[in-house]
Amino acid sequence: MPAADSALLVGIGDDAAVASPDRGALQVLTTDALVEGVHFDRRFSTPADIGYKALAVNVSDVASMGGRSRFALLSLMLPAETTIAEVDGLLDGLLDLAAQTRISLAGGNITRSPGPLVVDVTLVGSVRPRKVLRRSGGKAGDILYVTGHIGAAAAGLDWLRHESARTTGEHPRPSDESLAECVTRHCRPEPRARVGSILGRTKAASACMDLSDGLADAVAGLAAASGTGARIDSDLLPVHPGAREWFACRGTDPISASVSGGDDYELLFAVPSRKRSRLRGVIREARGLTFTRVGELTSGGSVDLVRNGRLEPLPSGFVHF
Repeated sequence: MPAADSALLVGIGDDAAVASPDRGALQVLTTDALVEGVHFDRRFSTPADIGYKALAVNVSDVASMGGRSRFALLSLMLPAETTIAEVDGLLDGLLDLAAQTRISLAGGNITRSPGPLVVDVTLVGSVRPRKVLRRSGGKAGDILYVTGHIGAAAAGLDWLRHESARTTGEHPRPSDESLAECVTRHCRPEPRARVGSILGRTKAASACMDLSDGLADAVAGLAAASGTGARIDSDLLPVHPGAREWFACRGTDPISASVSGGDDYELLFAVPSRKRSRLRGVIREARGLTFTRVGELTSGGSVDLVRNGRLEPLPSGFVHF
């Protein structure tokens, strides 16, 4: 269990938690539920992976708003056959990421589920006034950047599904190191918590979204909220090497698969030209994380991909319903 945050005045043990907000700060609130068979498959992910991911997806949301995650509430809806060892593993994974990101588990609830396993996390963060990042702040001419690599989680999930059709074992992992990174990215996404808060604090970015549903979804969402179009250059996209190789060997276009696949949990953000020097400071503080210029916001309403010198519609992102 991570050390308790001094602002958590009443934690687990009472009917509700009590916390003191950061002085002069705004609260950032988010919640995400992971449902077995929709967001994870227990053949592919260990209980610890599931707990880790349940917190990670929420941390990513707070980071995309420029905030810092502080307190988590965990609700578990457990099928009757769930074992104590599985619950312990799930908590171990969640608390692993909580320790890394200095988040306090403030409380939660456990109930029986007549259906699948459901893991629901509510996260409370904080951000200073005028430091909030939103989707709607971009302007035509702003440069679009993305952290890390794209396509890894989608490739990892595709490999897991392919492997499960061939074998009966649980939690398979590839021997190829690069492809193994893709599988890890699906099972244990790494939210860009620190970078999000730096982007907000320095006001280097005009708008930001996380890549929960793919780069294509984030580009379209950010452009729509900002009232702009967008143009992405396929030659600039930081497709993960393992994802590029896997999709190519499967006869799938690596670019289309990587921009439309979800679960990368990288950050897409827009930077006005006049703030490029601030971005250089962010990159220095990011301690080795890569930042890639992938395109720009445009004055038109279309969202396009430039490939081989030609414009084509950007593929759709992940669709839930």
